[in-house]
Amino acid sequence: MPDRTTPTTCVRARLRLVADAPSEAALGVAVARRPGVRVLTESLRVDGPHGDVGVTALDAGGGTLLHELVLPTGRAVVEYAAAVRVERRTAQPLTPLERWELTRPSRYCPAELLGALAGREFGDVPRERLPAAVAAWVHEALEYVPGSSSPADTAVDTLEAGRGVCRDYAHLTAGLLRALDVPARVCAVYAPGLTPMDLHAVVEAAPLGTWEVVDATRLAPRGGLVRITTGRDAADTAFLTTSGPVRLESLEVLAAVDGELPGDDLAPGAVLP
Repeated sequence: MPDRTTPTTCVRARLRLVADAPSEAALGVAVARRPGVRVLTESLRVDGPHGDVGVTALDAGGGTLLHELVLPTGRAVVEYAAAVRVERRTAQPLTPLERWELTRPSRYCPAELLGALAGREFGDVPRERLPAAVAAWVHEALEYVPGSSSPADTAVDTLEAGRGVCRDYAHLTAGLLRALDVPARVCAVYAPGLTPMDLHAVVEAAPLGTWEVVDATRLAPRGGLVRITTGRDAADTAFLTTSGPVRLESLEVLAAVDGELPGDDLAPGAVLP
């Protein structure tokens, strides 16, 4: 039975979109269905220029839910809201397939270009300490500057620039870990305590066969994070993917707990449900 004091986390996302022509779209804003996470209430509504726009839920694996729709020409507003309760945090095992898929380079995490740096900086670090050590190094190496990167930037671009936002921190962290033969993946999350509030990106790594979460930005406590999407990098975890000309006019996000926000001592082994 869950503890009666387990806090409830309320999340909301509001997107204002403009489509220049009818466009297929996929939304990645729903709370993931994961062991130990209870979704108490949930709603998703898309209002187009002529009324409600229908959506279809897709199981994207690993608990991720995508919602596909066709955006009509004109303006549309997406409203998502949920209340969730994390009733337990159990580290999930690394699968044999994940072991191979998530040590390979990917579009935004070209791990093959980071091997020399990874070996030089972390060659003497015990394997179980690598996620925390890499995240700490990235935290010191980069400056968090909103608007400083482009959607096309890779981990190497971020390293050369020395600055970025959460997705850039996550790509560099995951790329370095994969260069060290540690499976790593990127997760989009709702993050109570994040300032300024937005959708957030963190990294899960499995140095010893189970997944743990690290956040090189250190902008929100890991104990309050709520998973949305999981994948190799931002190409798999985007909150919006479209087939046609669609502009994002604004994104508003809220994530708050009804109790005390947990602290974060940055110790290894934190679990993202």
